[in-house]
Amino acid sequence: MSSKLRLGVNIDHVATVRNARGGAAPDPARAAALAQAAGADGITAHLREDRRHISDDDMKKLREHIDIPLNFEMAATDEMLAIALETKPHAVCLVPEKREERTTEGGLDVAGGHNHLKRFVSELGDAGIRVSLFIEASKEQLDAAKSLGAPVVEIHTGAYCDAQTEDDRNRELQRIGKAVAYGSAIGLEIHAGHGLNYDTVKPIAAMPAIAELNIGHFLIGEAIFVGLEAAIGKMRRLIDEARGIETGAK
Repeated sequence: MSSKLRLGVNIDHVATVRNARGGAAPDPARAAALAQAAGADGITAHLREDRRHISDDDMKKLREHIDIPLNFEMAATDEMLAIALETKPHAVCLVPEKREERTTEGGLDVAGGHNHLKRFVSELGDAGIRVSLFIEASKEQLDAAKSLGAPVVEIHTGAYCDAQTEDDRNRELQRIGKAVAYGSAIGLEIHAGHGLNYDTVKPIAAMPAIAELNIGHFLIGEAIFVGLEAAIGKMRRLIDEARGIETGAK
């Protein structure tokens, strides 16, 4: 196992810090450029309905000023569809969204929302935007994603990262592993993310069928102490080690 795993860096919470006080600093676009220089393979940003962190202007700046793929996380609403079609990011990841939640609490119910989601997957795909669905590690959800024609799914790793006992964490890891293997077998490209940190990333990264991880909150928090380049660099090394890639690190 030596295939490189892509690392997408979510810069939402740079905007959270900015918005806590107002003004223009810190700038998410600057963070994205630093992440790119530090080895990120893509940038992820979630434009929420309530604009609690990333703004419409941020999305435009990100599209214009980074050279690596931009992954636009969004709810399946007409407002967000229009923004995505105008912004033309490399990819869109459709996620569930509730105004009262602090962060995304779980995967999108693709099976239950099949008819609603079909138009979004179709219109985004027709525009040349790669569509991903953020889902739980469930055969039902994977089958529904496949039936919609979405080429990519992102497996929600939150329950695994939040597990309080070793048994619970191993149980969640096994559940994710089965879903990753099944999703890959039916022709989906598999991504994963939510809550991953230095302690939890390697067992996920070691799954050879996973093509990309998206990590944000932990990296932005760690950057307060060590800087964004160092935080991303360490995560990159851990991911490469999990894939059996020689990092050259001491």
